[in-house]
Amino acid sequence: MYLKRVNGPRTVTLPDGSAMSRADLPPVDTRRWVARRKAAVVRAVAAGLIGEAEALARYGLSEEEFQGWKRAVSAHGMEGLKATFRKGGGQP
Repeated sequence: MYLKRVNGPRTVTLPDGSAMSRADLPPVDTRRWVARRKAAVVRAVAAGLIGEAEALARYGLSEEEFQGWKRAVSAHGMEGLKATFRKGGGQP
């Protein structure tokens, strides 16, 4: 079995104790960014699985877009990444 050489770790341990590997990242050709996929990229960068520059290049993201994802996760968790999220918690 051949393993492709990659820069950085193959797996990392997340703050909740779970493990995350490069196989857990969304596909490179992702076009539909649901909250779960956005959160996976944010967690991977925060845990050091991939660098922020690599994430931006890999997924064709702008720095502003990714910073917005990070702010949303920081302030509201994965719920903040949902398209229908409202700060007040009211109905959409």
